[in-house]
Amino acid sequence: EVQLVESGGGLVQTGGSLRLSCATTGFPFDDYVIGWFRQAPGKEREAISCISAGDGITYYADSMKGRFTISSDNAKNMVSLQMNSLKSEDTAVYFCGAAVERRCQPNGMDYWGKGTQVTVSS
Repeated sequence: EVQLVESGGGLVQTGGSLRLSCATTGFPFDDYVIGWFRQAPGKEREAISCISAGDGITYYADSMKGRFTISSDNAKNMVSLQMNSLKSEDTAVYFCGAAVERRCQPNGMDYWGKGTQVTVSS
């Protein structure tokens, strides 16, 4: 059974940091692109960053460059997202997704986690 389980969300003040983790099971981790996405209330899901687990190549959406850093731990089949200098507009549910094809698009992932809430208070 494929599972992606996000953790690390919570409430943080403006300017603070959080580290999200995505633990995966049930598929060949090294053969997939794993990514982070977010969805704010009333908005569409958007891509933040993805990493190709096999070769470590990363992708960042233009608006996400600079404050977010994606990394993978292939021994643990886990992908993390370090988020710094958080702003109120970063408040959203953050999802982990996996795709066998090399892509990082909300409508192109094969598997999804259930998400973790991140709330940034001003």
